[in-house]
Amino acid sequence: MHSFGYRLNALLTFSVTILALMCAIASFSDNLNAPSPYAEIQIMNINWFQKQPQGNDEVSLTMNISADLQSLFTWNTKQVFIFVAAEYETPKNSLNQVSLWDAIIPAKENAKFWIHTSNKYRFVDQGNNLRGKEFNLTLHWHVMPKTGKMFADKIVMTGYSLPEEYR
Repeated sequence: MHSFGYRLNALLTFSVTILALMCAIASFSDNLNAPSPYAEIQIMNINWFQKQPQGNDEVSLTMNISADLQSLFTWNTKQVFIFVAAEYETPKNSLNQVSLWDAIIPAKENAKFWIHTSNKYRFVDQGNNLRGKEFNLTLHWHVMPKTGKMFADKIVMTGYSLPEEYR
């Protein structure tokens, strides 16, 4: 006959093994989801475009952001972190990324939205490289599951440009 401690140890080991197996299956099932998110960003206004006293360019934008990210949610999704970044090239760097706005989407019901907003974070270039610059706006997302690995992706929207002169 086995002791109480031995039986408790066997029961806990079995329970943890089953829990680990369930987590692995949940994580694997996310690979079967083929998301098809949609996003569009319109720049409604350039509020200001100026040179700071330190010599850096700074831009303030008003944007309309509309997105349908519901397909990113599965039964294993805890939340989705999204952010909009301006991406452009300069002679010094082949890729510059400036985060303009971000949000956390806690549930599928909140994943289809439209928002009219100014950039939440300052759009500043280290130097005076923004005059007449073409740039992309990119919506990045990071899906945070309840169990398993996070995954990230993005939608790149091209065709934006800044004015030649400061305002």
